[in-house]
Amino acid sequence: MGRDREDWALRIGKITIGALDEWSLQAGAVTSWHPTAASADRARRAPVSAVPVSYMQGQHLRNYCDRTDAGLTFSRQIIASCEVSGVCDITAMDHAVNAYLRRHDTFRSWFQGTDDGDFVRHTLEDPADIEFVPTEYGTMTVDEIHAHVVGIPSPLEWGCFTFGIIQNTDRFTFFAAMDHVHGDATLIGTTMLEANGMYSAYSGGGEAFTLPEAGSFDDFCVRERAHTAELTVDSPEVRAWIDFAEDNDGGFPEFPLPLGNPRTATTSSMTSAVLMDPAQTERFETACAAAGARFVGGLFACLAQVEHELTGALTYYGLTPRDSRSAADNFMTQGWFTGLVPITVPIGAASFAEAAGAAQTSFDSNLAMAKVPYYRVRELAPWLNWPRPNFPVSNFFHGGAAPLNAILAAADMGLADNIGIFPDGRFSYQLTIYIFRYGEGTVMAIMHPDNPVAEKSVTRYMKVMSDVSCRVADSGHWGLVA
Repeated sequence: MGRDREDWALRIGKITIGALDEWSLQAGAVTSWHPTAASADRARRAPVSAVPVSYMQGQHLRNYCDRTDAGLTFSRQIIASCEVSGVCDITAMDHAVNAYLRRHDTFRSWFQGTDDGDFVRHTLEDPADIEFVPTEYGTMTVDEIHAHVVGIPSPLEWGCFTFGIIQNTDRFTFFAAMDHVHGDATLIGTTMLEANGMYSAYSGGGEAFTLPEAGSFDDFCVRERAHTAELTVDSPEVRAWIDFAEDNDGGFPEFPLPLGNPRTATTSSMTSAVLMDPAQTERFETACAAAGARFVGGLFACLAQVEHELTGALTYYGLTPRDSRSAADNFMTQGWFTGLVPITVPIGAASFAEAAGAAQTSFDSNLAMAKVPYYRVRELAPWLNWPRPNFPVSNFFHGGAAPLNAILAAADMGLADNIGIFPDGRFSYQLTIYIFRYGEGTVMAIMHPDNPVAEKSVTRYMKVMSDVSCRVADSGHWGLVA
C-alpha cells in the first residue's frame, strides 16, 4: 500500500510544491520590481491590438470578472521562488528582470472588457517601453511577504506580474509572481532558467546570458483564431467535444465526491499523498506495458476505477491539459499555450488491461483536441454550458519530460536552490489534480476548496486511488478478475 497522507508541501527532487502558507520563508528585507510611472502610462495609452485574445485567456478573464462581480475570489496567480547564496546584486537583478520582460511579447499586453462581454488586447509596440524598477519595502514578516506577493494588479491591468527578492543574512529568496493570463506551467522553468541565468551572468561581471530567439505568443494567438475560424459544428473535433459535453449534463464532468458550496468558497488548500513507492511505480509501469498502454494510460484507467468504486459509474469522463505549442513555437516561449484533452474510459466491470488500453487509446486519439478550445465549441454549439465550478482537471508530470524536467534542470544546474511553486491561495475555479512521477515514486496532490467537506472528500479519493494503483502494481490487476 502507499504511504499515509502527507500534511506538508510536496518535495519533487529539489522542488517544493504546495499551498501558499507552505512556502518556507524567513522574515527579511523585501525589494520588488514594478513599472515606472512613465512605463505604466505608455501601457495605458497602448492601442487595441489586432492580435486576438486566446480562448484560454478569454475564459480566465471571464471567470475572474464573474467571480469578482459576485464578491468572490478567483485563483489567478502562479508564484515561483528559489534561494540564491549571498547578497543580491540589485543592479544585476534589475538588468535580468527587464531583459526577461522585454524578451517575451506576452508582457507587452493588457486586456479590456467590451460591451458585448468579450475582451480585447492592448499592446505596447516597443519592448523598450517596458521599464520596471526596484522598490525597497524594508523588513517584512512572513505573512506580510505572502500578502505582498499576491497583491499584484488584476488581469485587466497592465503589469499583473512582479519579481522580487527577500534578503536574509547570507542568502536571498527570489520570487516571480504573475497572473495566469500570461503563462502556463512552463513559465516556472522559463523563469528559473532565464531570469536566474541572466542574473548569474550580470552579477558575475561576465557577458550577457546568451539565449535563443524567443518565440511569439502573439503569433500563436493569431494562428489559433485562424485555425478555429475554419471549424464548423460538423468538424470531427467539434462533434467529439459536443458528444463529451452532452454526456456530462451539457458541460464538463464533476468530481465524484462533495466539495462544499462553490458560491461561498474564497480560499483553496492543497492536500497530497504518496500513491506508490519507487518499486511499486516500476511494477505499475510493467503492468501498463503488458496491457499495451503507457504509464499515463494506466493512471487514467485507475482514475476511472476510483470513480466506479465511489459512484458505480460505468463510464469515466476526464480532462487533462496538454501543451499546444507546435514546431513553430519556441518551447521556452512565455505564454498560455495549454489546451484541454477530453478522456473517456468505459469502466464498469472492465479489467485493468481493458481499461488501460481504452484510456490510452482515448488519450492518444484526442490529443489534437487540445488545439480545439471548448470555448470555441460553445460558440458553434451555444446550447452547451459554461464549465461549472470545481470541475476536475488531472495533470500528469513526469520528471523526465517538459515542463517538470526544465524546472529540475534549473535546480541541477545550480542556478538556484530550493525552487518552489505555489498558488495564490484564492479559490480555484477548477479542481486541480496533480500526479507526479519522479525518482522517489508517484505522488498525488489536489488543490481544492479550503473547507472540511472538500478536505475529507479529496483525502478519501486519494486513499482509493492509492489502493487501486497499488493493487495493479502488486498483482497486475485491481482484483476484479483472476
